[in-house]
Amino acid sequence: MLHTRTTPARRRRDLREKLASGRLLRVPGAVDPLSARLVQETGFDAVYLSGAGLSASLGLPDIGLTTATELAARVQQLSRATDLPVLVDADTGFGGPLNAARTVALLEDAGAAGLHLEDQENPKRCGHLDGKRVVPREEMTRRIRAAADARRDPDLLLMARTDARAVEGLAAAIDRAKAYVDAGADAVFPEALADEAEFAAFRAAVDVPLLANMTEFGKGPLLDTATLENLGYDIALYPVTLLRLAMGAIEDGLRVLADRGTQESLLPRMQTRSRLYELLGYEEYAAFDSAVSGFTLPPGA
Repeated sequence: MLHTRTTPARRRRDLREKLASGRLLRVPGAVDPLSARLVQETGFDAVYLSGAGLSASLGLPDIGLTTATELAARVQQLSRATDLPVLVDADTGFGGPLNAARTVALLEDAGAAGLHLEDQENPKRCGHLDGKRVVPREEMTRRIRAAADARRDPDLLLMARTDARAVEGLAAAIDRAKAYVDAGADAVFPEALADEAEFAAFRAAVDVPLLANMTEFGKGPLLDTATLENLGYDIALYPVTLLRLAMGAIEDGLRVLADRGTQESLLPRMQTRSRLYELLGYEEYAAFDSAVSGFTLPPGA
């Protein structure tokens, strides 16, 4: 109602327990707190905050223009709106090892259940653009160690993302992933793997939880959940699916409105007022307000 029913610490434990279950977790990226509630209602396992999605929502390209404080503010909004664990794209940590450590503290305070740091140079680029550059492996391991040392809640999931596949090749990406695990990463996010065989090779080589990025229009294939389960992956990520769906619908709707001068034909495609009120919890707020407003002091108080 006014806030979620669980604490950030409970949600961090929840994410750990779900990962330990051995089943594939399905994690869509939320566009905003309202869509995060829909992710929860639809039965998914966690909510993701995409760096690309955050940038796009601010009208910016995903080239390292957002800040740690902007990210933490959005994490806080999502964490207030859903009881699901929130997994956060923390980009490069917004600088060197000290910056990565501060970013971990900010996101932990904001309610994140987990986050991933990547080995791109700062400022980074979208993981499915050409021209990416990665930092030396030793620099990224320092970034991971600093992040691991900065976390106060041991249940906060620290994931290392490597973008090295597109830059140095698959073998180098696997070697980097192993080094990042040795430095303190709990899980690994191999970005932009080319095909199912590469997903299998990564799984065979790395023995911590692995995330499969099922982003649309990218460099890798869109594998279904059954395939990812057979490959032994732990998280299926859909980082900007909801944003793309929403923006596609908005564009179509604006064209209809501009052409016809009325939105009447669009009504069947809209979320109704009653459904929106249900999702926002209007009745719960009204009941809470009535209970508070109707309170009276006992005689003699």
